[in-house]
Amino acid sequence: MTQVALFPGTFDPLTYGHQDLIDRAAKLFDRLIIAVAVNERKKPLLNLQQRVAIIEAVFKNHKNIQVKGFSNLLATFAAENGANVIVRGVRITSDFEYELQLANMNRSISETLETVFIPPTEKYAFVSSTLVKEIAQMGGDISKFVAPEAVQALQSVKWR
Repeated sequence: MTQVALFPGTFDPLTYGHQDLIDRAAKLFDRLIIAVAVNERKKPLLNLQQRVAIIEAVFKNHKNIQVKGFSNLLATFAAENGANVIVRGVRITSDFEYELQLANMNRSISETLETVFIPPTEKYAFVSSTLVKEIAQMGGDISKFVAPEAVQALQSVKWR
């Protein structure tokens, strides 16, 4: 049986922390779909097309990774794509508490949907998209935290 997993997120922007988790998850599953959420509630700085394009560029040489945008329930998106596993990164205790709640909700919607938590590599444990955007907005160097494609996208943003 082919194991298909989803790695969902807003990825606004994709960070090296995300990349590390995706690389590691891709080794565990036959196919990994990076599910880029529309998620207007988070008011993403980059639009869906930009976020998908950055991720596709970064992972273009990974044969078992696909990138897809979505705006419906994650459990529905998983079923539509034949995925039975959700992969999530957890940095701190509060991440785990929130992610556990989501995992239980997703499992209550779809009994066959499991969630796997992957802790970050130590050197990326503090990196978040929110912090990267704050640094970029203040004119700081974000190249240590995100791929060149993301640096370029954030440099083109007209900050409010």
